[in-house]
Amino acid sequence: MLSTISSGYKLLLLLILITIAGESQASKTILILGDSLSAGHGIKQGENWTDLLQQRFNDKKIDAQLINASISGDTSANGLNRLPGVLKQYQPDWLIIELGGNDGLRGLSIRHIQNNLESLIQTGLNFGTKVLLMTIRIPPNYGKKYTRAFSRIYPELAQKHSLTLLPFILNDLALNPEMMQTDGIHPNGEAQAEIMEELWESLKPLFE
Repeated sequence: MLSTISSGYKLLLLLILITIAGESQASKTILILGDSLSAGHGIKQGENWTDLLQQRFNDKKIDAQLINASISGDTSANGLNRLPGVLKQYQPDWLIIELGGNDGLRGLSIRHIQNNLESLIQTGLNFGTKVLLMTIRIPPNYGKKYTRAFSRIYPELAQKHSLTLLPFILNDLALNPEMMQTDGIHPNGEAQAEIMEELWESLKPLFE
């Protein structure tokens, strides 16, 4: 009788250990909700920074799948309309929000942009997804006051919701014509590897 109980206990313990090991090694899904900077506007298929980042995951034997749900031209409002559907479809572990640039380029009100971004963040958190917010910068087309107010949106929201704030992917590229497409807004193919490397440094801690 004792040996039967002991054997049953050992089997249960083994099943628990297998379950824990399986959960620790389970594939993670990262959903990117962004605009043309993430969608790869003007970039050959497979050469966008998102594709390079997935390749880095593969090379490092990291079991993570990157889902790029970015659409060129999207505003924060567009993203807010799409987010519930893509969350339900992909059930991501992490959500990267890269939106707001097109709002700023159109001169939409700071309150409108901030409210939409906050709703995006809250939608992700309510779904049980960990949210990362990407910093966005805009040229001073609408004056210094507007530009400064826009730049404050991202760190303020990150602090309020205790989010990881990712760097603006054009930080060291926007003023380098060799790294930009002729429109001066979108990074070219050569810049994609540099963008990936910078984001990789920010995302590495998620897998350590």
